Amino acid sequence: MTQLRANELDASLAKALAACYTIHGDEPLIALEAADAVRAAARKRGFAEREVTEPGRGYDWSEFVHAAGSLSLFASKKLVELRLPGGKPGPQGAAAIQAYLDNPSPETLLLVTLPRLDRAGQNSPWFAALGAKGVVVDVWPVDRARLPAWIGERLARQKQRAPREVLEFLAGRVEGNLLAAHQELQKLALLAAEGELSLETVQQAVASVARYDPYDAAEALLGGDIGRYARVIEGLRGEGEAPTFVLFVLTNGLLALQDVQRGAPAERVFNRTLRRAVEGAQRRFAPKLVERAIAELAAIDRAIKGVGVGDGWPSFVALGLKLVDGSKG
Repeated sequence: MTQLRANELDASLAKALAACYTIHGDEPLIALEAADAVRAAARKRGFAEREVTEPGRGYDWSEFVHAAGSLSLFASKKLVELRLPGGKPGPQGAAAIQAYLDNPSPETLLLVTLPRLDRAGQNSPWFAALGAKGVVVDVWPVDRARLPAWIGERLARQKQRAPREVLEFLAGRVEGNLLAAHQELQKLALLAAEGELSLETVQQAVASVARYDPYDAAEALLGGDIGRYARVIEGLRGEGEAPTFVLFVLTNGLLALQDVQRGAPAERVFNRTLRRAVEGAQRRFAPKLVERAIAELAAIDRAIKGVGVGDGWPSFVALGLKLVDGSKG
């Protein structure tokens, strides 16, 4: 199986085209750009026709087999896109994909897009067949620590640059939303001249488009970044996020940290960025401090359910302050 990161795809496409490309991952913008890169490379090599298939309930998978195996009268080569928004094709779909890949048409390029699969999905025969016949592109989200550099790279593409404080400002404004970040950078390309961007110029052009995620809050908390943690908590509150889900993510993060401190793997955390934060936090917080924080989350749980004292949202911030302050003592 040829497995690539999204940033390795362009170099691979410049050399040759595989029979099929499978793009799966968690970040819509990067997945979309990876698919666009495959489409552009296909057009350059004469795949003039494009057919898109998105199977729904009751879909007849023989239609996919026909689409992938047949050509129109007007094109000698065809790009067939198979979109699986649910992540799995089901038994009939799996059989159809494997049947096509047993004897793929040299005049057809298959592009499959889907969300990130779990380990079982990636080990399935149909996914293995896709990898055996082509290239699998893994799309990972850009974590908060990498976001300013990512923004800087995007600015460079449009012949603009910015000092670190401006990159950090932009990262804070678009946190967790790369599609919104892309839109704001396009706006800067139109509204600002090439060259270095000042903070004042960027502040005037950029709207606040942050989309906060409970996993961002847990990552900031475990990283000891209390300013970012408080900002994300307030953002989640303003966006109407359910406090029970925030509680669930924070609790899982701290329980995973407790597991790691006791020598066990952080298996209860499935978010890759958060798992790295857990592993990096094991020496930052003393086990007793983590234990007290977990007890406080249990109290917050009771308050949220109306059987305890307090308000969940301010309590989340207070918990973070106690945990980070305690780690400095």
